[in-house]
This record gives sequence, C-alpha cells and structure tokens, in this order.
Amino acid sequence: AGPGHLGPAPPSSARGVAFPGSSGSRIPLPGRLGCPALGRGRGGCRKRRLRRPWRAPWPARPGGPKPRLVFRTQLAHGSPTGKIEGFTNVRELYAKIAEAFGIAPTEILFCTLNSHKVDMQKLLGGQIGLEDFIFAHVRGETKEVEVTKTEDALGLTITDNGAGYAFIKRIKEGSIINRIEAVCVGDSIEAINDHSIVGCRHYEVAKMLRELPKSQPFTLRLVQPKRAFDMIGQRGRSSKCPMEAKVTSGRETLRLRSGGAAPLLPQPSEFEEEASRKVDDLLESYMGIRDPELASTMVETSKKTVSVQEFAHHLDSVLGEFGFPDEFVVEVWAAIDEAREACG
Repeated sequence: AGPGHLGPAPPSSARGVAFPGSSGSRIPLPGRLGCPALGRGRGGCRKRRLRRPWRAPWPARPGGPKPRLVFRTQLAHGSPTGKIEGFTNVRELYAKIAEAFGIAPTEILFCTLNSHKVDMQKLLGGQIGLEDFIFAHVRGETKEVEVTKTEDALGLTITDNGAGYAFIKRIKEGSIINRIEAVCVGDSIEAINDHSIVGCRHYEVAKMLRELPKSQPFTLRLVQPKRAFDMIGQRGRSSKCPMEAKVTSGRETLRLRSGGAAPLLPQPSEFEEEASRKVDDLLESYMGIRDPELASTMVETSKKTVSVQEFAHHLDSVLGEFGFPDEFVVEVWAAIDEAREACG
C-alpha cells in the first residue's frame, strides 16, 4: 500500500469502527446479511429471513487485519526513503523516524510536510494528511550570538516541536533580530545566557525573552537545522503573516495528540480553518508564538460554549497553564464569532 493508505477496502455495510480514540471517520466492517433494495420495513429483509435459514454472505474473517496507516519519510538534508507507522503523538513520530534512520530522536528539531526546505508554512502541526510526505530536519551546527535588547520586542515569533525544542518560526523585518544575520528562521533556541531551555514550551521561551531587561546584552545559543546543498544561504525571514498552508492533502487527516490514540478525522471545515487562522494570528500578536494546534483546540473549545464568560471558564480548565489575559480571551471569542458569521 502507498503512504497513508488503509489497505484493501472491505465489503460495505451499515456498521463501522472508528480509528482508535476517534469519533471521526469510520472504517466499514463486514455486517449482517442485509437487503438494501427491499429495506427493513414491511415486506423487507426481516420477513425474508423468517422464510429461509440465514447464510453468511461471505466467509468469516476472524479478527481481520487492522487498518494500517503507513507514511513515507526522509531526512530533509538527504537520505533514502523510509516508511513509518504506529505512532499517536509527536514524540512517538520522532522515535519512529529516528529508528528508521538509525539516529537519536533528540537529533530531530522539527518536521515539514511535502517539502525538504525550512519552510514554516509547511511545518508539521497537530495533524498529517494520509498522503503527506514527512521530512525530518535534524541538528546541524551550533552557534552563539550576542543580542542587546534596545526595544521591548525582539521581533521573533517562537513555536515548538511538541517534543522539547523551541525554535524561530518568523523574524519581523526591521526588528532587532532582523539585523543579526547569523539568526535564521528554523534555528532552535537551546539556551538563553547559558541557561538551557530544552524541554520548555514556546510560550515559556517567549515570556523569558520578553522579560529580559533592555540595554543589557544577552546570549542566545542556537542550533540550525542541517541543510542540503540547495538550501545553503537561505535565511527565510518574513515580516508578513500569510495564511498558514494547509497540512492535509486528502479528505482525512491523522490528528496527533499529546496522549492517547491518534484519531482519523475529516478535514477541518471552512469555518474551523478560518477561525484557527485568526486565533493563531492573535497568539502571535499577544504572546509572540505560532501554534496552529493550540489555535484549533481553542476553536474546538468555543463550540461547547455560548458566551465569552463560559468560553473563558472552559479555556481555564483545558489550557490553564497558558494564563491567557482576559482581553486576549475576549479578542479570541470575537475572532471566532467573526469567522463563524463569514463562513455562514
């Protein structure tokens, strides 16, 4: 089977089973004898069964094979193609990729989908399309830069890989960091003033950088992704905030979770995509981070609420560690409501 294929389709029936842990797309399993042409009402299948012994319409397949989701992967700087399966979250994904190529999982900084370049619009987030090709970007050279904070904002947008590494997703044109040529999009931030931040979430790193005093130099230890020959010289900075590229290519996606099984779900609706994009923009504006998965979680949470007060309460229970300020929550609620009206 090709990447992400579920194997041969079993006979169709009215029954189905969801991918483990999922309430989303269903995979049909063999059902009881039915009679679609006659229906199940008067004069239908129920009466016909009473007139003759029941017979199985096909041979029984005890325990039949479980659906397999197989994905193709390469190291972004160049490698043979490997195949991976059986992961439910980002850490397990990295472990599978590392096993396929004989490297340590901690060597992987982040992954992109369908592009070997350090392209933040192709960054793997919380879901993978069944036809997506995964490129793993591994550790390259380590470098240290000294920065003097002359303004409140450094001009960095931070994200993380979900497995302990925070890295630079965007550099604002004309900012302090923009003037330091050694700093590039895709660089992992390993330490601030020799204090290791490995294992910290993106919002924690962004907060540390915001709280650094002005006019006082500090040191960033960065690890750049290993690059292929055709990627050398790319800096990849941008001052704009274009719509994040879709990370799905089929009708269904595998949703990665921090714990539990990875459900197989339909693609997000137009409303979900637009609302998530707006919320992600607000995350960057307020907190200096980009996180499509976090934005999607906030949109999903909004569906269970009918007022901004109830929304704020639910956010505290689901995402309390972020400590979102009240004005941010109000803006997020308004942005989601605006997306809902725009998409009908």
